Amino acid sequence: MAKNIIIAMWSGPRNLSTALMRSFGNRQDVTNVLDEPFYGSYLLSTNKEHPMKDEVINSQLTDINDVKNLCIKNNSGITYQKHMTHHILDKDFSWLDTLTNCFLIRNPEMVVKSFMKSWKDGDFEDIGFKQQHDIFNYVKNYLNEKPLIIDASKLRSNPERVLTKFCLLADIEWDKDMLQWSSGIKDYDGIWASHWYPSVVNSTSFKPEEHRELILSDNEKRIVERAMPIYEDLYKYSI
Repeated sequence: MAKNIIIAMWSGPRNLSTALMRSFGNRQDVTNVLDEPFYGSYLLSTNKEHPMKDEVINSQLTDINDVKNLCIKNNSGITYQKHMTHHILDKDFSWLDTLTNCFLIRNPEMVVKSFMKSWKDGDFEDIGFKQQHDIFNYVKNYLNEKPLIIDASKLRSNPERVLTKFCLLADIEWDKDMLQWSSGIKDYDGIWASHWYPSVVNSTSFKPEEHRELILSDNEKRIVERAMPIYEDLYKYSI
């Protein structure tokens, strides 16, 4: 019998987070998937002009305490939550205590280059590295847990090895269905999928990373320089 567990995957944008959500959503014992549940409250609070802003706000709970209560609700089976760390605007992390907190990271050069293609006005605060580090430190230092960290490049290089190890460390059964999924929009996708998810919608598995030289603008280089030390610190813990 599947155990009841809430997996909170803390990521930033353009981290392979939607593909990983597809992977977990294809497990037989995952009964509930939440896609960026704090996005609406984040946009309402910051008034950032993201694509589909009004549609996002109208599609979700926007009171931050209501969203937290949704996230800690215990369901039967495995609940998988895909979170964007920059959507968390307060420093009260106590609600994380009952969750299995995990982290998805990616080299900031790749993050920034990909992110700027979808939203050219982005800045360091929009890619979530600082917030991800804050949540990581809370889990590590206050909950005294060894955080589970997946590096996107390692995942793409050998998804079976990384996901098998993740399942072992998270104390859930390995499910080979995590390696492939059907293409198309999923019922758990956020309403913003049409803008942010075009490549993932057509995917059916993790694809090897394409190694090509990244040409960064001066602004992109500035963002990467701030994010890289955080990435390097988190990478040391990656499985």
